[in-house]
Amino acid sequence: MSATPFDQRDGWIWYDGQLVPWREAKLHVLSHGLHYGSSVFEGERAYGGEIFKSTQHSERLRKSAQILDFEIPYTAAEIDAAKRLVLEKNGMTDAYLRPVAWRGSEMMGVAAQTNRIHLAIAAWEWPSYFDPAQKMKGIRIDMAEYRRPDPATAPSTAKAAGLYMICTISKHKAERKGYADALMLDWQGRVAECTGANVFFVKDGVIHTPIADCFLDGITRQTVIELATRRGIEVAERRIMPEELPGFQECFITGTAAEVTPVSEVGPYTYTPGGITKMLMDDYTAEVQPKAKAA
Repeated sequence: MSATPFDQRDGWIWYDGQLVPWREAKLHVLSHGLHYGSSVFEGERAYGGEIFKSTQHSERLRKSAQILDFEIPYTAAEIDAAKRLVLEKNGMTDAYLRPVAWRGSEMMGVAAQTNRIHLAIAAWEWPSYFDPAQKMKGIRIDMAEYRRPDPATAPSTAKAAGLYMICTISKHKAERKGYADALMLDWQGRVAECTGANVFFVKDGVIHTPIADCFLDGITRQTVIELATRRGIEVAERRIMPEELPGFQECFITGTAAEVTPVSEVGPYTYTPGGITKMLMDDYTAEVQPKAKAA
């Protein structure tokens, strides 16, 4: 990925209904979203000019905003069209897209009933979330200190910016120790997810993954479960305890940025990227490629 700071790039960003030059897509420092976390976003990928599950992402963006008690003033269809326009204007076919919505600066305080709701959409090249050479060997994951919050204390089903604060802290700590990411437990001490990806384990031909009821049920997660089911592979969505980790044979994580990434270590436990992980990596790659339209 380019080392150019994100505020100093060239191109176009869709901002409140208009395409604006990249460097001019700005907001005021007293925006409510910056101070109080009243912001939601999506991470999406375009492959060959087609945005994978675009409408599903747009609908989730709107739902996340509603959970945070605000309404994005654009329909899912309008958001889909704006994303396509961003790709076209920037001349991109393979790209990462970031729609983000937030409360503006009309009121500065916890309450912000009349603040304008803004929406912006950017796109940039993001070939791989993890180093490609390391990805095939399996990435190393540390155990995070922070846990995913109790759903009674936070809007855990929303892709809300504020929920990622502890993810950033956890990923930074892991990277400083030489790991690529960190595995987080849920509020009851059970295996949950990584800082920006869902996690899967394999044992004796069966895939095991935590129930997504206190963290985001990722669109890539759902896709991979569908792909495994098509292959006739059993997928057990269940509670997984940390003490079970040494008993699994394979491990991989999923997400729009991570796609399907093998894992070789989780803390002190080691795994060997195997046949099921490789099969799902290949199946996912085939799934996201644009399908030829019927005549």
